[in-house]
Amino acid sequence: MTGASRHYVLAAGGTGGHLLPAFALATELERRGHHIALITDTRGAQIPGKPDFLPAHVIPAGRFGKNPLSWIKGIRAVLQGRRMALRLFDSFQPSAVVGFGGYPSLPTVLAAKSAGVPTVVHEQNAVLGRVNRLFARHVDAIATAYPEVERLDPKHSRKVHLVGNPVRAGVLSLRDEPFPPLGEEGLLRVLVTGGSQGARVLSEVVPDGLSMLPPALRQRLQVTQQCRPEDLDAVRERYRNHAIPAELATYFEDMSARLADAHLFIGRAGASTIAELTAVGRPAILIPLPIATDDHQA
Repeated sequence: MTGASRHYVLAAGGTGGHLLPAFALATELERRGHHIALITDTRGAQIPGKPDFLPAHVIPAGRFGKNPLSWIKGIRAVLQGRRMALRLFDSFQPSAVVGFGGYPSLPTVLAAKSAGVPTVVHEQNAVLGRVNRLFARHVDAIATAYPEVERLDPKHSRKVHLVGNPVRAGVLSLRDEPFPPLGEEGLLRVLVTGGSQGARVLSEVVPDGLSMLPPALRQRLQVTQQCRPEDLDAVRERYRNHAIPAELATYFEDMSARLADAHLFIGRAGASTIAELTAVGRPAILIPLPIATDDHQA
């Protein structure tokens, strides 16, 4: 433990891209003797991997689509979420609120500003997200993962801090491990994921793509792939037809160990994924998610 124990609230949207760095920060703060609470949405509360010590508070966040008529419902949800966050602050008394982007950050940071709680937003991507853009001028600090972030107004540069993307301790511990042995005839282990929500296109394309490798190389493959539940049977059949050994699951509890054993990674170009690949040092084929906000994966 270092220094006095404090309370912190972390707010993150319900995808791995927002939640994984929040989990990493929460783990480090808890290691230092602090108390942390997480505010997220219903999706975030169901994502595997949340530390056991971290309580999750689900609040309505509101969504704002292209149809202005939907904004009324979205505003009502934000205001309700703000009230719920304020009630949490009354009992939890946070020293600071850290928003990791996504809609749940919106009512949480609004509540923090009205309660006079110091605020930080963390941007994982190379493009400043919508919620973080909204709060850039109002928060006390902006933490970034890259030296240059698009859509970040230069007038906020004095409160910008380059910190990188927090990486889970289990993955970070692999950075000093050697690359797994790869001989000319040994197994070639390929790890395929589609992000926290899976990716149907990877389930359709990757098995057929690997089948096009020369026979001598294809016979060495050992594939581990994360799939959506509804895609498992079809992907399993694809690999069986191509005579490629594959282990499939909707979620791998031991993802750190899988990454440690992998010779090649295939998956989305998510910020947390890139941070973990960089920490561990694994070659990768990255397929940007085409519908990502502001095309930030590209």
